[in-house]
Parts: sequence; C-alpha cells; structure tokens
Amino acid sequence: MSKITFIGAGSAVFSKNVLGDCMLVPSLQGFEIALFDIDPIRLKDAEKMLNHLKKSINSTCEIKVYPNRKDALRDAKYVINAIKVGGYDPCTITDFEIPKAYQLRQTIADTVGIGGIFRNLRTIPVMLDIAREMQEVCPDALFLNYVNPMAALTNVMTTYGGIRTVGLCHSVQVCVPDLFKDLDMEPTGVQWKIAGINHMAWLLEVKRNGNDLYPEIKRRAAEKQKQRHQDMVRYELMAHFGYYVTESSEHNAEYHPYFIKKSYPELIEKYNIPLDEYPRRCLWRIEQWKEMREELVNNVGLRHERTHEYASNIFDAIESNTLFSFGGNVMNTGLITNLPKEACVEVPCLVNGSGVTPTYVGDLPPQCAALNRTNINTQLLTIEAAISGKKEHIYHAAMLDPHTAAELSIDEIISMCDDLIEAHGDWLPVFK
Repeated sequence: MSKITFIGAGSAVFSKNVLGDCMLVPSLQGFEIALFDIDPIRLKDAEKMLNHLKKSINSTCEIKVYPNRKDALRDAKYVINAIKVGGYDPCTITDFEIPKAYQLRQTIADTVGIGGIFRNLRTIPVMLDIAREMQEVCPDALFLNYVNPMAALTNVMTTYGGIRTVGLCHSVQVCVPDLFKDLDMEPTGVQWKIAGINHMAWLLEVKRNGNDLYPEIKRRAAEKQKQRHQDMVRYELMAHFGYYVTESSEHNAEYHPYFIKKSYPELIEKYNIPLDEYPRRCLWRIEQWKEMREELVNNVGLRHERTHEYASNIFDAIESNTLFSFGGNVMNTGLITNLPKEACVEVPCLVNGSGVTPTYVGDLPPQCAALNRTNINTQLLTIEAAISGKKEHIYHAAMLDPHTAAELSIDEIISMCDDLIEAHGDWLPVFK
C-alpha cells in the first residue's frame, strides 16, 4: 500500500481540502493516508472528519492516525507539511508586539520582515528534525511544503535536509483569476506566465489569442486607484515597476520600504493597509473553528468537491504518468538567471511519472529581480543564522530587511532582535 503522510493534520479545514481532493482521485485509491499532529484533540477531530468523508464519497483510502511522527513518515511516498511552530499564542503575539514597541508595524509577518525572520528561526529546527526522520524511514519521498516562510523553509529542506522538496503556495493559481475579477475583465482563454520568488513572483506575461492584455489591465488599475480598494499596494507597484505581483497587497506592504512608515502615517490610509491583520485573522479562525467543528467533525454526510490545491494533481500526475503544470518553489538551479543560485525561486513546473521538472525562465525584468533580491538577502541570512547558530546573522538578516531597515537604526534593530530572542525563550535554539 502506498502512503501519503500529512504532518500538521489538525489543520482540519486545510486537511479536508488537500486530503479530500486526494480521496477523490482514482489513481490514489487504496493509498494509506497517515495523519500526525502534536495536538491529540485536533488530530482525533481530523481522523473522525476524514473517515466520515471517506465513507460519504466511497473512497478506498485508509485513514490512519499515528501518535509518533517518525512512524507516520515510515515508508511514505508523499509527505505534506502544514505545521505552525509556536502558534498564535505565544509566538505570533510576540512577533507583533515587540516590534510594535519599537514603532515597527506589520501586517502579516510570516514571510520576511522581523516576524518572518523569527518564524523561520523557530520553524527551521523542526523542519530539519522532520528531514532527519525522513532520511531514515522514507528518503525517497516527495515533500510538499505548504508552510511559511515558504522560500527559506523549502530551501532548508532541500539544501540542508537533503529531501526532495517542492513548496506550494496559493498565490500563483489565484493571481490572474482574482486580478481579472477585481478589474471586471473576462478571464476565459487567458494565458499567463509567472515567475520570481514566493509571495513576490511576477505576472510576466498575460495574453489572449496572442494579444498582450497588460495595457488594458494597467488602464483599469489606474482608474481604480482613484478610490480606496483592497489591492492598492499591488496596483501602485505595477504602476511604477511595470508588473503585477502574485501575493496580496497586505503582504507586499511589508516586503518593501515604501508603504508602512512611521514618518508618513497618512500612507496607511492612502493605500488602505491593514496593520496587525494576521493576529486578527488568527483570532477569527479560532472563533470560526468553534462554530465549524460540529459541521466538519461530526457530520456523517460530509461531502467534498475538488479544490484548486495542487497536491492531489501532482500525486495523480506521478501515479498515472500524465502531465500537470503548476507554480512551484524550488532551488534556483539556473532557472532564473539574474537571481542568486542559493535562492529558492517560484517558477512554472511540470510533473509526470518521472517526477517534478522545474522550467527555465531566464532573466526577470531587472527591476523585478532587484526587488526580489532585497527579500532574498534576508532569507539567506536567516538561513545562515539558523544553520550556524550565530546571533550576528540574525542581526544581519534584520538589518537587510527592506521594511525594518527603512524604519529603525542599527542599534534599534539589534536591541529589538535581542528582545525577540529573549521573549521566544525555548521556542528558539540557543544562539551564540
């Protein structure tokens, strides 16, 4: 029996989407679906929910819970990762509240920025533990990483974990459909090309029947910018740098030095930037789960329709030797020629029975590559800190972050990092 292992299966809504998709795929029937989570209550909920779903859709997959992660991984062919180290309380709160004391404000704090740096530092040791266990019990498994910070964690699993890893993010497949919906444009028959880094990949081409749609996109976007809306940061970036970026405006507001500035508080209103957005979402999800739990966990007639998640399509393409294309995060083995080879990049990938093959992109537009490199700098120095255990590289990563460096002095950045290290306590390894 082949095996799909889901680490972090207590994320019930996400596990329903990804594993529900898998249970609907003919080539994956008969697979064992192995569930692991550090929260035994959420794990039991996921088991119950998925067994109800299995019965209602007549799947022959076997749902099995493991109290031990290594046992869950043993002999897996595919591994899906959806962990969140430190959770909302205490770590997400820490990531926001300590920088706020230095007047450094954030929106999401899960990718780069000071919040992204510390999320990496507490997650990388856990990822490397998973990699070590996989090397022992399923060294040839394909590891699909859904966890942020996507680029750094996917990089670490490949470079230092020695695991065949692809990072998957929702921002690629929804980029063009959401953009066209927002601008009231018809998406039928549209072809596009996206490449860059995770959360800052670029819509390089967008055409219908060979005709470039960018002029019309930019015309409508410029008109929409005359009033407040939910995507003002991305439209502003497109107006000045020429290309639309994949991830949301609330994310991109903190990836650049232009939008969240204590010296210019009016920019928050001008660009409709939702400060402290991620903590609000966390609280909303906690409350939502209280309401949704009965509907999902105890619903014996639970149903499911295929979602836009890539995982089941990737597995199906390998199992059935059919071709599937998707946007994936992989190491830059000459794929984007004006980004560092040490970086993890987001590029079009092909997958079939031979596995995943990333495609060659070449040079990005120089201004887009330059913006990517400002974020890659922080990613690579954060990895250096995690692998070397040297505190100085935490400071380097923070000092090179565009938003942090635009707001704080070197002394303030070092002091803030020290405060964050102390507040995280045992959630972090010891840095020297």
